[in-house]
Amino acid sequence: MKSIVFDLDGTLADTSRDMLKAANLCFEEMGHSEVLSEEKHRGTALHGGRAMLTKGLSILNEPDQANIISEYYPKFLKYYKENLYEKTVFYEGAIFCVENMIQKGWNVGICTNKPESLANLLLTKMSAKGYFKSVVGADTLSVRKPNPEPFFETVKQLNGTLSLSCMIGDSVTDYKTAKAAGVPIILVDFPPNDTEINLLKPDAIIKHFNELIPTVESIF
Repeated sequence: MKSIVFDLDGTLADTSRDMLKAANLCFEEMGHSEVLSEEKHRGTALHGGRAMLTKGLSILNEPDQANIISEYYPKFLKYYKENLYEKTVFYEGAIFCVENMIQKGWNVGICTNKPESLANLLLTKMSAKGYFKSVVGADTLSVRKPNPEPFFETVKQLNGTLSLSCMIGDSVTDYKTAKAAGVPIILVDFPPNDTEINLLKPDAIIKHFNELIPTVESIF
């Protein structure tokens, strides 16, 4: 039985706008307004809270970035939890594709660098939690992607086998995770992704979820 392991942010759902709002609330607390914009920084948002704080502090020419990020990352998580799904949407065809995978008898799980509690909360609020038998987050284990252990844990929770597993993602982190795990990697090319995924040479690239099932079936 195939085990399909999805990344969440930028792969299944565009979470960038709500994440940007949380980051900008941090900058407002520092005394700066709208440091990051949807027009320029949605791609950065998909790399996570620390990436957005780093980007904003660089824009502000702040030299003491490490200490500020340590102070404000917990605040980012608080703000993000409060604004978790105001503008977040699943990519077109994502849930229909997952439903079809389940109908085929495939195992479907999520391996994300979002904290597990936030990932589960988001999926619940968007009425999608029941589709995924496993959700492994950044804090589920003592390590996170690109270490392969979270991927292995996801497959284990799915009662799957590694030889029939693959990773679906959107980033260098997902690519490295799959390579370290020794499994195929399919990357999605959805906006606002700012990663030059063609240079990574994954097993496949898709531009719409209607391409995913045939692509998986062509790999194994």
